[in-house]
Amino acid sequence: MDFGEPNFDRELEELGLLAQTAGMEPVARVTCKRRAPDAALFVGSGKADEIKLLATQTGATEILFDQSLSPGQQRNLERHLELAVNDRTFLILEIFAQRARSHEGKLQVELARLQYLSTRLVRRWSHLERQRGGIGTRGGPGETQIELDRRMIGENIKRTKERLEKVKRQRQTQRRQRERRDAFNISIIGYTNAGKSTLFNALVKARAYAADQLFATLDTTTRQLYLGEAGRSVSLSDTVGFIRDLPHGLVDAFRATLQEAIDADLLLHVVDASNPQFAQQIAEVQKVLVEIGAEQIPQLLVFNKVDAIAPESQPLRLEDEYEIDGVQTPRLFVSARTMAGMQTLRERLAQISAQTRSAGADSMENSNPAGPF
Repeated sequence: MDFGEPNFDRELEELGLLAQTAGMEPVARVTCKRRAPDAALFVGSGKADEIKLLATQTGATEILFDQSLSPGQQRNLERHLELAVNDRTFLILEIFAQRARSHEGKLQVELARLQYLSTRLVRRWSHLERQRGGIGTRGGPGETQIELDRRMIGENIKRTKERLEKVKRQRQTQRRQRERRDAFNISIIGYTNAGKSTLFNALVKARAYAADQLFATLDTTTRQLYLGEAGRSVSLSDTVGFIRDLPHGLVDAFRATLQEAIDADLLLHVVDASNPQFAQQIAEVQKVLVEIGAEQIPQLLVFNKVDAIAPESQPLRLEDEYEIDGVQTPRLFVSARTMAGMQTLRERLAQISAQTRSAGADSMENSNPAGPF
C-alpha cells in the first residue's frame, strides 16, 4: 500500500520485494492519493473499505503499508479491516531478524525491535484495556499489564544497549590495532542489492553470502586485500545495504556496524548501473551517510552490473567522474560477476592507498623535522 508518492509504482515494487524477502507472497497492490494522511485510518474510511474488499477477494491475510503507521492508525486499521496490518518499518525489522547471524547483528536487531515494540504496547494489550479491578480500585489488569510490559521492555532495551556498547568497545580496540599496523581501511557501501557482496567476494576471494535479493548481507565482514601494485595490504569491509526510508531506529541500532563506514579511509560506493533509478538510490545512500556522520569520507563510485546494461546503453568510457552533491566523484564501471573492469578497480585502489601512505609520511616528517632521536 503506497500513499500518494510520485513514483509509487517503483516504490510498491520495492515493498513487494521486501515482502518476498521476509517470506511473504504479495497478492495485490493499492495506491492512494490524499493531501494529508487521515489521522485515524491513514487512508480514509472509503479507501479502507476498498482495501478490505480487495483483501477478501484475493484471500490476503495481512496488509502492508509502504509508510510508517502510528500505533493508533495501526490499531484502528486492524479493527476496521479485521486483518493484521503492518508497515514498512516492521517489514525491514522482520527481514533483519531473519538474516542476522553474528552476535552483534542479533543484538542490534533485538534493540531495534524492542524500541519499535515499545510504541505498540497499547495495540498489543488492547484486549485488556476494558478490564477493571475490584471495588475501590482504579484501573485494572489491562493497565497493570501494560505497565509491566513497558517496564520489562525498558529493562531489556537498557541491557541490550549495554551489551552493544561492550561490542562497540571491542571493535574500537580492533580498529586501533589496525591503525597501529598502518592499515588503510576501505568500506563497501551502497543501496541494497547493488552487488556489494559479489564485489567483495571478487576482490578478496571470500565466500560471503551473496544473492539477488534485498538485504542478503547484514553483518559486517572484514578481510585483508593485497594490492600488488601498491605493495601493501588494505582492510576491506562489506557492510549492510542501505534502503529508502531506512527506519531511524535501525540507523541508531546499527551504528556499531556502520562504524566501519564512519572510520573508513575510503568508501567504495557500489551502484547497480542497470537500475534505471540509480540516481535516486545514490541520493538515499548519501542521506544515510549524513545521518551517521560519514558524508566527508572520500568515495570511489563503482557502477556494478555493467554486463546487465543493454548494448545500446553501454558507457562510452569505463572510467570517468559523476557529480554527488556538487562534488565530482571518480567513477568506474565494472561487473563483479564477469570480472570486467576489476583489474582497473584494483589498480585505482592501489593508487589511492599509495597516495594516502605518501601523504601520511609527509605529515610525519613535517611534524618532526629533526627526525628520530
